[in-house]
Amino acid sequence: MKDTLTIAIDFDGTIVEDAYPKIGKPIIFAFETIKKLQEDRHRVILWTYRRGTALEEAVAFCKKNGVTFYAVNMSFPEEEFDNSYSRKINADIFIDDRNIGGMRSWGEIYHEITGELNPIKSPKRKRWFNF
Repeated sequence: MKDTLTIAIDFDGTIVEDAYPKIGKPIIFAFETIKKLQEDRHRVILWTYRRGTALEEAVAFCKKNGVTFYAVNMSFPEEEFDNSYSRKINADIFIDDRNIGGMRSWGEIYHEITGELNPIKSPKRKRWFNF
């Protein structure tokens, strides 16, 4: 059994192309990989600069694409915001397009976290020959 990780993921430029305050197009395999990480029992947090209506739109967009987060802009669902302490959240891994070296592909990210090469299995094609 793999260890369960808490993974914080940025929205703009990471899950979708950066078009802030609008919502950009989904980045290839972002939603599929996030869903696979959740199936693997990892806790996935949306950690974004967005707030208010822009945040609500991002959360709704993710939900429409099959992703509901463990928490949004907090370490755990029951956490209460308190201005008297740092807003850095408690996560094992942060995925952000502003990493040193830039954003890796979602396939590379999945492989780095799990050691598995293919998070998204493509359907097998029927062929008239077998090798």
